Amino acid sequence: RRGYHCGILDADITGPSIPKLFGIHGRAMADDKGCWPIQSRMGIDVMSINLLVENEEDPVVWRGPVIAGAVKQFWQEVVWDVDFLFVDMPPGTGDVALTVFQTIKLDGIIIVTSPQELVSMIVEKAVNMAKLMDVPVLGLVENFSYVQCPDCGKHISVFGESHVEEVAEHYGIPVLGQLPIDPKLAAACDKGMLELFEGDWLDYAADVIEKVK
Repeated sequence: RRGYHCGILDADITGPSIPKLFGIHGRAMADDKGCWPIQSRMGIDVMSINLLVENEEDPVVWRGPVIAGAVKQFWQEVVWDVDFLFVDMPPGTGDVALTVFQTIKLDGIIIVTSPQELVSMIVEKAVNMAKLMDVPVLGLVENFSYVQCPDCGKHISVFGESHVEEVAEHYGIPVLGQLPIDPKLAAACDKGMLELFEGDWLDYAADVIEKVK
């Protein structure tokens, strides 16, 4: 929407949701230059394991080293000609995160969390891993932050009070956005229409990413 050509590398090999969110189906093609990502309605380049398997519902039952190898191939053998490439990673600090950190020269990562105190502990592990690997943390995004009452507009903290500001302050990193639980957003995701959804919750995150370039 800001005039950049963007791509998404779906590194969540066992839970590849990106094609579904963008309404992308079919199989990626390859030639002597490499494997070509499939474009979304608005021209976002996407590569995901779900664009390579025979059926979208087929499970990927692979061990860690094979999954790590697939992530490397998505980076090294896919033709990426974009201004910004986003890498969607599964939760945690396992094989995929380690492979991405070691294989791709990252300008930074954004850590996504939710309000529960237990999740804050997991976020701290991710922040510490990034520091250990010398990868800049651009900031935190909190998901499921609240539900807005349709009648009075009050914010209701469904999962308890947020701890994202405390974690961010502790590590000296900014909070880039707080996303509410919104049935319309969920419906857009289910219909593969995510990129057409209008919302301003991540505008500051976009500002920060734009400056990194």
